[in-house]
Amino acid sequence: MRISTSAIYDAGIAAMQQQTQKLMQVQQQIASGRRILSPADDPVAAARVLEVSQSQALNQQYGTNSGAAGDSLVLEESVLGSVSGLLQDVRDIVVHAGNPTLNKSDRAILASALRGMYQELLGLANSADGSGQYLFSGYQGGIRPFSESAAGVVAYNGDQGQRLIQVSAWRQIAVSDAGVDVFQRILTGNGSFATQAAATNGGAGVIDGGTIIDPIKWNAAANNMDYTVKFSVSGGVTTYDIIDNVAGTSLLTGLAPGAAPYPRTYANGSNIDLSQAGPPAFDYGARVSISGAPVDGDRFTIKASTNQDVFKTIDDLVQLLQASPGGAALTNGLASVQRNLDNAMENVLTVRTSAGARLRELDSVKSAGDDRALQYSQTLSRLQDLDYAKAASELIQQQVNLEAAQKSFVKVAGLSLFNYL
Repeated sequence: MRISTSAIYDAGIAAMQQQTQKLMQVQQQIASGRRILSPADDPVAAARVLEVSQSQALNQQYGTNSGAAGDSLVLEESVLGSVSGLLQDVRDIVVHAGNPTLNKSDRAILASALRGMYQELLGLANSADGSGQYLFSGYQGGIRPFSESAAGVVAYNGDQGQRLIQVSAWRQIAVSDAGVDVFQRILTGNGSFATQAAATNGGAGVIDGGTIIDPIKWNAAANNMDYTVKFSVSGGVTTYDIIDNVAGTSLLTGLAPGAAPYPRTYANGSNIDLSQAGPPAFDYGARVSISGAPVDGDRFTIKASTNQDVFKTIDDLVQLLQASPGGAALTNGLASVQRNLDNAMENVLTVRTSAGARLRELDSVKSAGDDRALQYSQTLSRLQDLDYAKAASELIQQQVNLEAAQKSFVKVAGLSLFNYL
């Protein structure tokens, strides 16, 4: 085979360029600290690096989401803490208002203070976060959740949704609560039924909140859950009947309510059971207790609990203190308000506890995310980080290879027959 001089030059130059390219690649690896500069360097590892990098970026986004969710929940928990404190202050006023030494002017002052607390509560219910999103308007973050059309009449303008943030591949965290669940869906009375004295009562009878003995019997289809305890006083003896307001009959006789004396005799502080061995026999699994001395015609109602918002409860207290009735009327009114207020406080505490539980869950999610971030970093380091000791050795080797190629080229290029003539 005949090799031309130009072929020798081309081959020598190609060899030197190849060695120079390898040397430059090692230099770039050392400068960047990366073993893989292009997918061609290690196709399998490069594909794996891309997958891990995408997972790492997604995990970082989840971490950002977790931070935003935590900020929202911390703010909500703080607002609910303020609501709880305010309701406790209102409850303290309820207790203080029952002091028999207070006069009408004193109670009017308390009512005025309650008006300010009412407006403060409305402001807390309309709290917004740093981005202007209302905390308690459901999905409708841009809509002011509560508006007042009249004293004690507050409308909810949001919806029943909870805004969610994706904090991991498998978990979404609710970062808000619907205001209707926090401030409005609050059962009256003991949660099953509410007791109340008639406004026209003239005696000293005071009714308690009642007790459920058997929830199954109370919730039975036959129970109309709407009764009136009616009193009669004649000849020094107090008797009472229990009227089914739906059927219009006496529970105790099964007939239309009759004239006094009524079927049962009243004793101060005795239990009034919504049950009877018969005839007629019935058992609705509940009882109330009435103390004091009712007068002829006094009435007390027992009705299934309904939802009443906390604004109405506070307004009821304001109206009661402004009217400032005396005796049993005030005692019954304050007791009724206190039961409803306690239910509101318990409801707020339940929502606040839920927010706290979500915050704890976020801590766990964040911890797991940090662990994954460390794993991703370690995997990427293993796949693409450069072994500097090995690279330094290879750099020296490539320098030697290049120098050898250059020297050999010089020797070959210098060959000539004229040197031997």
